[in-house]
Amino acid sequence: MKKVAYAPELQRRSDDLKIFTGNAHPKLAEEICETMQVPLGKAYVGKFADGEVEIKIEENVRGKDCFLIQPTCPPVNENLMELLIMIDAMLRASARRITVVLPYYGYGRQDRKAEPRVPISAKLVAKLITIAGANRVLALDLHAGQIQGFFDIPVDNLFAMPVILKYFQKKKLSNPTVVAPDPGGVERARAFAKRLNAGLAIIDKRRPRPNEAAVMHVIGEVKGKEVIILDDMVDTGGTLLRVAEALEREGTKKIYTACSHGVLSGNATQLIEASSLEELVITDSIPLNKEKQIDKIKILSIAKLLGEAILRIHREESVSALFV
Repeated sequence: MKKVAYAPELQRRSDDLKIFTGNAHPKLAEEICETMQVPLGKAYVGKFADGEVEIKIEENVRGKDCFLIQPTCPPVNENLMELLIMIDAMLRASARRITVVLPYYGYGRQDRKAEPRVPISAKLVAKLITIAGANRVLALDLHAGQIQGFFDIPVDNLFAMPVILKYFQKKKLSNPTVVAPDPGGVERARAFAKRLNAGLAIIDKRRPRPNEAAVMHVIGEVKGKEVIILDDMVDTGGTLLRVAEALEREGTKKIYTACSHGVLSGNATQLIEASSLEELVITDSIPLNKEKQIDKIKILSIAKLLGEAILRIHREESVSALFV
């Protein structure tokens, strides 16, 4: 029986792939394209004199499989509007499929009604992206798993754990313990600890108001251990430093911390620099200004991970297989 050759079809699919970015994190988009050996699509993303976002897709996307890389990081609202308007531009240019790549999902922490008369902003943003015309979303370490359910389109939620795990495996820590900074992060910390062959501890804390945390006590054995505080993001650094203080009181040997998203608002970097933390490990899901790039902060690249996921989506292959 004569074999069927699939090479021309695969080549056609590669020709159909287009990758674009806004102004949120062009460096990451360029690195992703470099790992994929695919050129970055041409698009003008600017502003009118009154501050309105001005978009023009400067190449043909009719019938193409388009991926739009745009983390909704600070300035959140500006980057979100760029994203929505770029989606609309691609939709009106007859793109076959529009996949929004969100290395960081802004408004993700507002994922539930924690008290009366407050919005669920994470749901609203999901509706905006969907209504704008996106066909699919590729995200990285969403703050809460239920955010995937806020979308009425397919969502692939990647994990930065393999990238961070590889880094700590190379450090060869002695007798390590992974610490979940709150009960909600136990599942993430347990999976990481299992792969690192480390112990597990949990911080019992209560948050009286946004961006403030009161650490109560440590559940688990951390005395004399090299610990890794594992979380999805670090913003003001307040929670992180209170956790570190609680661990110090318990007699830990060294304290590392690892987060997928380094928001690092306000004077967070100064607080981290002055703290007892050995190192803060983050990914480049959010661009970090030069003034915030201190010795204690180690930035890991997620370009290869996102690039592989984009190729798998484009070729209609399994994305979850990346984490088996």
